[in-house]
Amino acid sequence: MAVNFEYYRIFYYVAKYRSMTQAAAALMSSQPNVTRVINNLENELGCRLIIRNNRGITLTAEGEQLYKHAAIAFEQLQRGEAELSQNAGLQSGILYIGASETALHGLLLPILRQFHEAYPAVRLKIFNYTTPQAINALKSGQIDFAVVTSPTKVSGSLQEIKLKTIHEILIASSSFTSLANKKLHLKELTQYPLISLAQNTRTYELYNKFYLDHGLEWEPDIEVATSDLILPMVKNSLGLGFIPAEFAQEALSKGEIIEIQLVEKTLDRTICLIQDTHHGLSIAARAMRDLLVEKVK
Repeated sequence: MAVNFEYYRIFYYVAKYRSMTQAAAALMSSQPNVTRVINNLENELGCRLIIRNNRGITLTAEGEQLYKHAAIAFEQLQRGEAELSQNAGLQSGILYIGASETALHGLLLPILRQFHEAYPAVRLKIFNYTTPQAINALKSGQIDFAVVTSPTKVSGSLQEIKLKTIHEILIASSSFTSLANKKLHLKELTQYPLISLAQNTRTYELYNKFYLDHGLEWEPDIEVATSDLILPMVKNSLGLGFIPAEFAQEALSKGEIIEIQLVEKTLDRTICLIQDTHHGLSIAARAMRDLLVEKVK
C-alpha cells in the first residue's frame, strides 16, 4: 500500500492537536482540505481513525495505533531538520582531517586555531599521517580531506589543491662549522651521516630521486617517523638533514645549527589539500576547506 506521505503528515497534526481547526492553522491550510485528506486516508486504510464530538476529536483504537508510529517518524524528522539547521550554522558537527607533520606545522595549525575560534561548537579530529597514509585514509572515507606535502601522486577522483610552497635547506649542527660559509656539492657531503624520514614516506622517495638525479645514492644513516624529529637530531650532531627553511629559522638565529650552502638547487615542495570529488564534504569540512584556500590566495 502506497499512501500519500502528505496524508500522514496531516493526520499527525490532527491527532496531535485533536482539532481540525488547529491542525489546519499549523499546516497553513484550510479546514475543508484537512477534513478531505483525513477522509481519503481512512478510505485508503479501510478503517476509522477519528471520531468527531462536541469536545473536538477523539482517536479510535486504530487512530491511536497509527499516531504512535506517525509521532515517532515526524518527531525524528523534526529533530533531523534541527540538527541540519545547527550544522548549517556550524553550531555542531565534527571535522576529520589527515595531516602530515610538515603540513600541520607549516600551514594548518594557525588556520585550525582561527576556525576553532570562529566555530567552537565544531569538534576537530586531526590525524597525523604520512602523505601515503593520509591519502589511503581519504580513499577509505575515514577523513574529510587531507593536508599533506608533495609529491602526492593522486589520481582518479582525488583532487589536489596547492596551498603553499615551502623551500627546503640542508642543515647541520654548529659543530660542523667547517661546512659553513662555502658552497658544496652533494658529492662532497657523502662522508657525513644523513637523517631522513622513513622509506614509506613521500619525502624519502623525493630525496632518493633528488640524489639519483645527481648520480648519487640516497642512503640515510638515521630514519625517523616524523619530520619534527629531524631538527633535534641535527642539533645533537647526529647527522645532516633537509628540512623546510622556515622550520630552521629560530635555531639558525640562535646559532644552534648552520645552513649548508649547496651548488645543486635544493628542493621546493608544496603543501596541498587533497579531497575526494566522489564524496561530498560536510558543511564544517567545506567551511574549513574554503578558509584554507582563501588564506593562501
